[in-house]
Amino acid sequence: MLKIVKTSIAIAATSLFMSGAAQADVAEALQNICTIVKADDKGELRKKMKRVQSDYRLKLQDYYSGISCGGNSLIRTAMLSDAVEAGTLLVKKMPKSELSTPEQDGKTVIAWASENGLNGSPIMSVLNDRI
Repeated sequence: MLKIVKTSIAIAATSLFMSGAAQADVAEALQNICTIVKADDKGELRKKMKRVQSDYRLKLQDYYSGISCGGNSLIRTAMLSDAVEAGTLLVKKMPKSELSTPEQDGKTVIAWASENGLNGSPIMSVLNDRI
């Protein structure tokens, strides 16, 4: 009986250690995603998203809110950088419900874009069509 308890504790401790390592690996895999978005490299962004999905079983909506590029989300960064191809891909890959929810500052992407004079952005037209 005591042997089973010790084994269970060892397995639980190992799984906790491994989950912490997995989170570090995901962060490392997503490390340069802001640079990819700013450079408007749609192909590389697509590869990065596929790699994260296959390696860690995470979709864009799973890690989108945890990424900040200079205080902005990925779609906001794409708008500021005129990264139309990357921004369009991000908008199309996000669920519609996620696109209309407020981000960390409490503003939706649409409200933020109108405050910053980005209503004429091609990404905004794709976003409006999607919502």
